[in-house]
Amino acid sequence: MRPNKLRELLKSNQPTLSTHIHTTWPSVVEAIGHTGLYDYVEFVGEYGPFDLHDLDNLARAGDIYNMSMQLKVDQEPRGFLAQRAIGSGFHSILFADCRSAADVQECVRIVRAETPEDKGTYGVATRRFTYMGYGGTKEYVQALRDIVVAIMIEKPGTVDTLAEVLSVKGVDMVQWGGSDYSMGIGRAGERYSPELRVVERRVFETAIKMGVPPRAEIATADQAKYFLDMGVRHFSVGTDITILHQWWKSQGEDLRKAPAVPGVAGVRVWHLMLRRWGPRNGHRLRRAFTLAIL
Repeated sequence: MRPNKLRELLKSNQPTLSTHIHTTWPSVVEAIGHTGLYDYVEFVGEYGPFDLHDLDNLARAGDIYNMSMQLKVDQEPRGFLAQRAIGSGFHSILFADCRSAADVQECVRIVRAETPEDKGTYGVATRRFTYMGYGGTKEYVQALRDIVVAIMIEKPGTVDTLAEVLSVKGVDMVQWGGSDYSMGIGRAGERYSPELRVVERRVFETAIKMGVPPRAEIATADQAKYFLDMGVRHFSVGTDITILHQWWKSQGEDLRKAPAVPGVAGVRVWHLMLRRWGPRNGHRLRRAFTLAIL
């Protein structure tokens, strides 16, 4: 069975770098892989349409470039989606909408093997990650133990009981979700207010203190310093649809200002955009990691 790169990096206490995609086009994963800078790609399945074949194909694309794939799953049916993604070859699941330590415990159980030791709910299934075998071997059980469990800390319940949540055995990484949290406390749209930034910082610092790596989501490499100074070593930078929108908007505005250009037709820029944006921000973050470690 294929080694879990993300798990190996966490075990060796190495920093990790990822990016987000909404698209199901595997070639975008390959374009990210061509940069040689990213350890894994998060497919934000919670936000866009996909089918089970897409999960297989995205995982295959990650395999080509030795990148892990992570799926962010909906609140429901999280068990079905998480287990099928693992079967497709995804190495990590990011669980959204947890409201208590009990919710988090159930998320861990979803990805672990149904053995007396692991107490999970993942049974034997002949899926892509078992080929060519039936599953249920010792290697199969270990592969499920290696699945990286990431939890969104975004609901008032998980923030209020943060220490209990972080103490759940099997939680490998946490991600702050300021938008959900601000809405959940009746302050929608205020995730960047001074009061909520205090809560954000407390989540990061508490996670670091308790030995659970927090990941920071940033738009550009320039935003990493604040988190690096806190001791954060795991980042996810950018989202495909946002990168595209920003490029289209800035280039379109510039061309609209040119008097000799009466109109601009749509342009396919997936690969061009990723070749320019991905390496630039990836290299800058890799340099920041190196300086932080030193």
